[in-house]
Amino acid sequence: MTRPLVIAAAALLANAALAQPAPAGAKPKEQYAVFVTSAGTIGVKLDPAQAPNAVKNFVELAEGKKAWKNPATGADEKKPLYDGTLFHRVIPRFMIQGGDPLTRGAAVGETRTKDGRPFGMGGPGFELADELQAGTHPFAMPCQLAMANHGPNTNGSQFFITEVPTPHLDPRSCETGICGYVHLGEGVCGCDLVQKIAAAGNSRTRLEKVVITGKAPTCK
Repeated sequence: MTRPLVIAAAALLANAALAQPAPAGAKPKEQYAVFVTSAGTIGVKLDPAQAPNAVKNFVELAEGKKAWKNPATGADEKKPLYDGTLFHRVIPRFMIQGGDPLTRGAAVGETRTKDGRPFGMGGPGFELADELQAGTHPFAMPCQLAMANHGPNTNGSQFFITEVPTPHLDPRSCETGICGYVHLGEGVCGCDLVQKIAAAGNSRTRLEKVVITGKAPTCK
């Protein structure tokens, strides 16, 4: 009769040990997103401290760990969303935008689906609330990764990477509180490719895959 109690007690002690907070001053693990494109590689250091829900969503969609609804078929899927998509909207001296699952497998140069829907209309079938902090300036430098949206609290799968400083995108006061674009991270390598992809035109560059890693990437 004593053995199960001993095992249970041991398990409780083990769980308590696991539940202990990290030592003060412990450095959080770094996380990077590597955008492998047909033009080369862009590496971004993610910033979950500023937007934990958005970063988690982006990572899980990239790794195929989160279910999403395919806007082309209506089917629920659980596989890497970004693999094989296009940078469907680009603006030189501003940004490159991708992450629309409607572009998966589309030919380079196509700008709409076979049934006529323009690229940029697709998402994962859900929307996340904004994570914005007034007084911050995440877009003061170029090569910033952020969520694209079509209004407050409409974050899904689409994202953009800036080519130049874009301070007009910083969080700002609006009728609904704070408006802006949820910042996911900052480029650490390959940022020169943003200009190249933007200059190539809409849907001219394929995003082959997004790799999530804890090691700082070396872009080629």
